[in-house]
Amino acid sequence: MEANPGYYRKAVEESTGKRTLTADEIERDLHRSLPEHPAFQSPSGINALRRVLNAYAWRNPAIGYCQAMNIVASVLLLYASEEEAFWLLVALCERLLPDYYNTKVVGALIDQGVLEDLAKDHVPDLYNKLDCLGVLSMISLSWFLTIFLSVIPFECAVNIVDCFFYDGAKVVFQVALAVLEANQERLLRCKDDGEAMMALCEYLENIHNPMATVCARQIPASGKVTAPEPVEISTLVYESYSKYGFLTSGMIEKLRIKHRLSVVQGLQDTTMKNVLRSLSLDASIS
Repeated sequence: MEANPGYYRKAVEESTGKRTLTADEIERDLHRSLPEHPAFQSPSGINALRRVLNAYAWRNPAIGYCQAMNIVASVLLLYASEEEAFWLLVALCERLLPDYYNTKVVGALIDQGVLEDLAKDHVPDLYNKLDCLGVLSMISLSWFLTIFLSVIPFECAVNIVDCFFYDGAKVVFQVALAVLEANQERLLRCKDDGEAMMALCEYLENIHNPMATVCARQIPASGKVTAPEPVEISTLVYESYSKYGFLTSGMIEKLRIKHRLSVVQGLQDTTMKNVLRSLSLDASIS
């Protein structure tokens, strides 16, 4: 920020009032960004979020805007000034989670492969079970794209975001492994993917922060509490560091390199198949 004085102001000026497809996509998602938080129930909060997202789309048209950026940016705005939130978003998209926020979410797909490797090494029995059910890739995408903000109560997820900006992307993998290990016994008993997904969702939704002003957990309307015992966010974070804190950024980058080629090749193969299918259809019609 100090190295680029006036940059954010220029980005806002250049992007304000421009009618583009990206601007329209941003506009559709503005009111879906932490709608329960008072900060985004007023025009001032929504306007600030609009400026940050449009400014970033102007800065990096190769990415533009991707769903999930709105959730992350809205949280940044709660704890930083508007300009600081912009530069934190820059660091997130361009350094900490590269290639996450594009149309093919390549970076997130790569990190899914990284998580699978780590799970295979550290919770092998559970990995085999989840691989058989095909669950891991289904649940991990939202974990990565929103740094758990979309799956854990807000007042708890911000603790993970704090660790993420302090220690880097490895934190996401630490927490993911800690969540899987904490649910290992229950997941191993699951008979299908739906049951496994429900088990993880219930666990994540019941994480709580006793230090928070408002508790986000709710008892089901039926009055029957079927969810597992609530876990404090501090316990989850502690477990993630005590058991998986040995992970380093270098280890993660090495695994990312390993999976990048296969992910990119897979996307290219899919694109080629779609082209060939389209050509075949055109030929049959003519």
